[in-house]
Amino acid sequence: MPRGGHAAGSLFARIAAAPDTGRAAVVGPDGALTYGQLLDRAAQLASRLGTASGPVLLYGHKEPAMVVGVVASLRAGRTYVPVDRSTPPARIARMLAAARPGHAVLACEPSSGLVEELAAREINTIPLDPLASNVTAASGAQNPPAPEVGEAPAYIVFTSGTTGDPKGVPVPRRALRHFAEWLLATHPFVPGGETFLNQAPLGFDLSVMDLYGALLTGGTWFAVGRAELDDPRRLFRRLDGAPLTVWVSTPSFARFCLAEGRFRQTMLPDLRRFLFCGETLPVGVAQELLARFPRAEVWNMYGPTEATVAATSVQITEAMVATGRPLTVGHPAPGIEIWIADPDDPRRRLPDGARGEIVIAGPQIADPYLRPSDAGEPADRSSPFFTLPGGRRAYRTGDLGSVDPADGSLACAGRLDHQIKLHGYRLELEEIEACLRAVPGVVDGAVLAVDRGGQPDHLVAVVVGGNGPALPAEGRPLTQLVRAALAEWLPEYALPRLVRRVPALPLTTNGKVDRRALRETLG
Repeated sequence: MPRGGHAAGSLFARIAAAPDTGRAAVVGPDGALTYGQLLDRAAQLASRLGTASGPVLLYGHKEPAMVVGVVASLRAGRTYVPVDRSTPPARIARMLAAARPGHAVLACEPSSGLVEELAAREINTIPLDPLASNVTAASGAQNPPAPEVGEAPAYIVFTSGTTGDPKGVPVPRRALRHFAEWLLATHPFVPGGETFLNQAPLGFDLSVMDLYGALLTGGTWFAVGRAELDDPRRLFRRLDGAPLTVWVSTPSFARFCLAEGRFRQTMLPDLRRFLFCGETLPVGVAQELLARFPRAEVWNMYGPTEATVAATSVQITEAMVATGRPLTVGHPAPGIEIWIADPDDPRRRLPDGARGEIVIAGPQIADPYLRPSDAGEPADRSSPFFTLPGGRRAYRTGDLGSVDPADGSLACAGRLDHQIKLHGYRLELEEIEACLRAVPGVVDGAVLAVDRGGQPDHLVAVVVGGNGPALPAEGRPLTQLVRAALAEWLPEYALPRLVRRVPALPLTTNGKVDRRALRETLG
């Protein structure tokens, strides 16, 4: 298809369609690849993967080899499962139990524990660096691209689960194609002339927007790594003068960057577009960006992982931010239907203006969850997925929202349950609580999100001690002990900043934790 165009065809065929082989495809903190190198190395890796059954685990951070793994999996018709190297080993073990990969592509040196886990599960491992040194242009000729199956998963990403187990979200190729076509049709990306910022790790589905946006337009994927994100001085040295044209990130990351006075159009003179998703975009952040980047558009997008990255979008204007009211998330993509439902009956639609649960239906809805189980079966007892007459798939988001009667735009007003977005990461507090109760010495516990400026800023864990191993009474020793224990199971962004100890958790009349009373108790 023409770069930036809208047409049918496999994702791999679009990526490989007559690119400028000398143009940079990937620029990351650990190296770069041209399109010629990317496609040649992906061809050889696809030959190694073959068309065997089972997903392909991609283990690393933002090494160019991770992108090679994505493209090779698409070429071979395999499902890929990106796992960041910062993921705790115990969590990776549960991911392996759910996804059951047949191959593991290692873009960096794995821990000894991961090596043992892969061996125990008889998963074939492919260290990608040695592979990359022997690539020839003809290496993929013996393995022509596999035809894509519309319902086969393109990738599986893992989100939080209420039972303490991560939930695998299998995103079909038809869902990914629909999202990509909508993205490219909405934005007039310059063929071969865009550079997309990557902020999110590949295991977080926001990265799908920047990675496929870059590869499907013949553009460049410009990744900032963990070391840069942890060191503002390194980050802004990297960004200063970078040829970015499209900024893809969570609003929290943009808010962090706005604390640097130099973060404005003069630092990024080529920037033409901000694309935000993953959490609520505060009106103040949008207003400041429009002021500092007068040549750039600001877009607000909404959608859970289960609806393939995003399902609505809207360009934020000066007139919108001037009202000071919370920003809309816009209108659905073509072919996507969104309605506000009675939380007790997702098929009963509420009138425009009423608040209720946001339900999304259409071709971007993912397959049912995968969870660890000995039988390898999806666990669906309380699944939010359901089927409408005619076979269309629908998903209950658990988000509270309403539709504006005047223009039909969607507003998202937070969660109906205890699931939150913290700095762009979706967390289920019940998952953290399940892990908290497994900490030695903890009998019961709850996790609260503390807001700042109307957005979740950090987590506080509240614990009740028992008669087992002694817990420190309070303060920093207690926080350090609990955080260290939770780090064996949870990613860093899910760890509470503070831990408090109470004699007992307050309960409501129906026996559930009274979170409002608990907040009042803690002050």
